[in-house]
Amino acid sequence: MSQSMPPLPAPIRHPERLDPAIFDLPVERMRAGYYSDKYFVRAREVLQADGRDPVVTMQVFQKKRAWVAGTDEAVAILRRCLSPGYVWSDLEVKALRDGDRVDPWETVLEVTGPYAAFAHLETLYLGALARRTAIATRTREVVEAAWPKRIMFFPARHDHWRVQTGDGWAAHVAGAIGVSTDAQASWWGSEGIGTVPHALISAYGGDTVAATRAFARHMDDDVNVVSLVDFDNESVETSLAVARALGARLYGVRLDTSGHMVDRAVFREMGDFDPRGVNPRLVRLVRDALDREGFSQVKIVCSGGFDAPKIRRFEALGVPVDSYGVGSSLVRGDFDYTADVVLVDGEPAAKEGRWHRPNPRLEVVD
Repeated sequence: MSQSMPPLPAPIRHPERLDPAIFDLPVERMRAGYYSDKYFVRAREVLQADGRDPVVTMQVFQKKRAWVAGTDEAVAILRRCLSPGYVWSDLEVKALRDGDRVDPWETVLEVTGPYAAFAHLETLYLGALARRTAIATRTREVVEAAWPKRIMFFPARHDHWRVQTGDGWAAHVAGAIGVSTDAQASWWGSEGIGTVPHALISAYGGDTVAATRAFARHMDDDVNVVSLVDFDNESVETSLAVARALGARLYGVRLDTSGHMVDRAVFREMGDFDPRGVNPRLVRLVRDALDREGFSQVKIVCSGGFDAPKIRRFEALGVPVDSYGVGSSLVRGDFDYTADVVLVDGEPAAKEGRWHRPNPRLEVVD
């Protein structure tokens, strides 16, 4: 890292936990066990039928170095969806905060209270933590790889629409500077960002300049106009064409060449590098062409198959990218959580190989 590079900022750690109402939980169905693994629901039924109401300490962890997200969501599930007859004050809940870094096996959430009150919720709070931690960790990896370049979170099209709100939050706390849908940005009161899409270019007869002009004409002045320039597989010429047509109104061009194609601009350059997709040579050709014609202010956004290793390779080579759009790689990977009863009525009760791991970093949730 050069001495002039600004320090990498920590993940965003909001001072207040998210309001449980923001999660729009289907409370009655969650309380009934509709979304829960059946054995947890039946465990509750057995305890209630047998008149047993032990107070347990449940400890939640996962086994990788990770950036945690989903703690507020897990707390909301516990707060809103307890079994009938129980209230929040029956529990003592301690949790880390979204954006915290954790080590393998470190306790992320600890719940003490009558087991029958929350036995049916294990599937739900573990799933929330697993999903959001995976998104936050993968996003943080690309944020760190690209720093100080910006990362835009663009995986919405690669997953079910219902996951957008929480995934967008997880990416936000991990340091992504933008998300692509309003739903992804809703939990912190922002909105999505985006570029001129391929479909709009098609709608203008394959004319990237016409589509970009129309986009600029009908967007507010504070919307950055970024044009996709790979439609004709001639990213250099298309970049120059939109720059000439829009002048100062053009914020940037986005290179998105498929990994199965070779842009025409690099045909004569091939020989000692992989010419497919968005590669370092193509980016340099676009940057050089724009600079030669006086468009040095036009930013270059790269997308299409980027993950942390690819970004690190581009940065190590000094490729003139201004920001990266990252999609499907951010919704891959597993950070599975486990919940263990480790104490019953204050006495050790964990299965073999597990034990109570108090974590002084946990915060009591009021």
